[in-house]
Amino acid sequence: MSVANYTAIVTGGNTGIGAAIARDFLAEGYRVISLSRRKPDWSHPKLSSHEVDLLDAAATRQAAAAIAATVAITHIVHNAGAIRAKLLEEVEDEDVGALAQLHFGAGIALAQAALPSMKQARFGRIVLLSSRAALGAVTRTVYSATKAGIIGMARTWALELAPFGITVNVVAPGPIGDTEMFESVMSPESERAKALARSIPLGRLGKSSDVARAVSFFSSPDAGFITGQTLYVCGGASIGSISI
Repeated sequence: MSVANYTAIVTGGNTGIGAAIARDFLAEGYRVISLSRRKPDWSHPKLSSHEVDLLDAAATRQAAAAIAATVAITHIVHNAGAIRAKLLEEVEDEDVGALAQLHFGAGIALAQAALPSMKQARFGRIVLLSSRAALGAVTRTVYSATKAGIIGMARTWALELAPFGITVNVVAPGPIGDTEMFESVMSPESERAKALARSIPLGRLGKSSDVARAVSFFSSPDAGFITGQTLYVCGGASIGSISI
């Protein structure tokens, strides 16, 4: 299959890591469909977007079905996420339901919509975004739990889909300073952020482009013998200790 025939869905493709992933795909010749609450503020002839709140299960399934009805999806990158930072005593049932839908439910809906065409083509690439926080982080009860669950979900999908030539892998970023999610926690220019950067073995915050390169690797047609794996893009934070 020619790269020109690849169609990638990127959730949260309008900004930050998602936009970097989308731009890399477009540079490689893919058609890209961004699923996010807001349209990208940038354009490309092969970029289209669907405005959808991935916290809404019904709307997500409707969007996925509409896309799958018009184009053969070859790649899925489920990048969209949310933190909801709270100490254990403050966690609410709604937080659990919301992040479970966003991190699990939306990915499941997209994969189910894409599987018929992927299986028919006997080719597909699914990349799920987890987080270094899957290993544990203060105030991340639901976020860490669901991001850790993504790893187990991907390993299961990898086993089920391998006979069809579909690979499923995970990219787990550490602190990425040029994203809205990071800025919702702290300013990248703050002393707190500088201290965080110093605590990372490589001595800096990550960039969206660092994560996009890892996603591009797993998404390549040449990565067909790699599945069920998790790659931490975290400057060494997953083997050391950081303080957020």
